[in-house]
Amino acid sequence: MRNQLFFLFLILLSSCFGSFSEGERLFRSGAYEEAVKEFSKALFLNVTDIKSLHLRARSYEELEAFQEAIEDYKSILKLDPTYAQAHAGIGKVYWKLENYRQAENHLLIAAKHDPKDFEILFLLGRTLLINERYQSAEEFFQLAKELKPKDARVHFYQGMARSQIGDILGAAGSFNMSLRYDPDNLTAKYNRGLVLMLIGYSSWALEDFDAVLKEKPEHVEALAHRGVAKLNLNDRTGCNDLQQALARGSIYARVHQDKCK
Repeated sequence: MRNQLFFLFLILLSSCFGSFSEGERLFRSGAYEEAVKEFSKALFLNVTDIKSLHLRARSYEELEAFQEAIEDYKSILKLDPTYAQAHAGIGKVYWKLENYRQAENHLLIAAKHDPKDFEILFLLGRTLLINERYQSAEEFFQLAKELKPKDARVHFYQGMARSQIGDILGAAGSFNMSLRYDPDNLTAKYNRGLVLMLIGYSSWALEDFDAVLKEKPEHVEALAHRGVAKLNLNDRTGCNDLQQALARGSIYARVHQDKCK
């Protein structure tokens, strides 16, 4: 009888205290509310369990309970100030909240503690780009690219950073590589067309603008730039493009409308 009562007590006890493995299973399956409950029970038994704190914070993120997520990440940092993923987690939360200055601060610390984490470096680069710290953004994209040289996104954003710092040839190369790995990226094609025009390759730029307009005929700035590219090649049909773009409110067409007088 005592053994039966003890066994029943163990069953009741196990139902009161969660386990990391069960919480992880729930998290991986997308059951974030249930995962939070399971990790909370596990942490009641072991308040210093960093793995449970981390995945509970991630669960809170998915539920958009951002303040709770930040609190869990801060609890981790009290236990281990060098835990890069906690710094990165806070940075990601601030990114989602569009507080890019705070996101930058935490992602910089995360990159310091884990300089080989691609996602940290990539998000830091994007944050620096938004914060108009273009040279630093280019450098972190370069580090991320060394980890994943075939990731089209890195090449694209590095091209954007290089455009801003005046490295036009470098930007063209970056957009080329981005399109090698993601040939359907119309934004990359449009931006490559822009930089190709700047370095005098209007015929190649024309091909990019044609490709963009084929898929997005409403892209008024691509239409305006195609018009100027045509005129650079002594094709007067570019004036038709400029006039149409001007009628649709293109600033670029307005600036270059004198080419058709």
